Amino acid sequence: MFKDKVLLITGGTGSFGNAVLKRFLNTDIKEIRIFSRDEKKQDDMRHQLQNPKVKFYIGNVRDKRSVDNAMLGVDYIFHAAALKQVPSCEFFPIEAVNTNVLGTQNVLDSAAKYGVKRVVVLSTDKAAYPINAMGISKAMMEKVAIAKARSLGDNAKTTICCTRYGNVMASRGSVIPLWIDQMQAGKNITITDPNMTRFMMTLDDAVDLVLYAFEHGNNGDLFVQKAPAATLDTLAKALTALYQSNIEIKTIGTRHGEKLYETLVTREEMAKSEDMGNYFRIPADNRDLNYDKFFVEGEEELSVIEDYHSHNTTRLDVEGMQQLLLKLDLVREDVLK
Repeated sequence: MFKDKVLLITGGTGSFGNAVLKRFLNTDIKEIRIFSRDEKKQDDMRHQLQNPKVKFYIGNVRDKRSVDNAMLGVDYIFHAAALKQVPSCEFFPIEAVNTNVLGTQNVLDSAAKYGVKRVVVLSTDKAAYPINAMGISKAMMEKVAIAKARSLGDNAKTTICCTRYGNVMASRGSVIPLWIDQMQAGKNITITDPNMTRFMMTLDDAVDLVLYAFEHGNNGDLFVQKAPAATLDTLAKALTALYQSNIEIKTIGTRHGEKLYETLVTREEMAKSEDMGNYFRIPADNRDLNYDKFFVEGEEELSVIEDYHSHNTTRLDVEGMQQLLLKLDLVREDVLK
């Protein structure tokens, strides 16, 4: 499907963009466009890759003109640009709105205008029952994407679908690189709450999910990958065991805006989800604005359906967590050298 095609990755200098490049550079894809606002990261990536297939575009999804400038001739988009640090979004919520919500609207409007064939929008488990500004802005991003897809219709030239996934292990700003740095500096590992659970995914899992959505998505679909979870205590013990570290694990208390566990699929979504094996597919809600009928008839099955969250999914033990950690280049290079 990607033969002789042009792929645009917004936020392409991040962890996800680098993983996609790793997967695609040796294929017969025609061109990959990296769109981001970080000139330094683009320059580093350009020097590292030295590949004529990769083109770099400085811009910001908040600026519609810079988005339009990168869009001409694009066949497909992976929309990964986002503000995703929970504490910073909590203190600057309007910045999260400007990038995650309005920026997404700019990308989708431009994609439809320039005849892009398929767009996959990347979301997060924090968008399900959100309690923090980052999650709320990502939930609104999903609503914007699904509303745009619904307005375009099933037979439109442009197909828009979403993916939602949990923590990507060792991605920028995540806890695993922080704990490794703490161990190597001889400092205590700091845990907010040892009983917190989080879904665990590798970057390759995230790319697989996006490619699955790309291949199987209809307009307005949301795809979720089934993933194992672990407590922060299990993750910390697995990491210290791999590094043969005797560093103390110190509990510091829950950070601003953090949840005890993450939900990947709400019970409302589970009621209409389609089990695709390793994935859930949640079709768009295509009801119209005739509200009267919603007061007459509800959904009885909702009362017996449970969310899909990190407390009730497959739970990893320390050994299972170690095996998953060893899939990470960052850990494997340290432990097996």
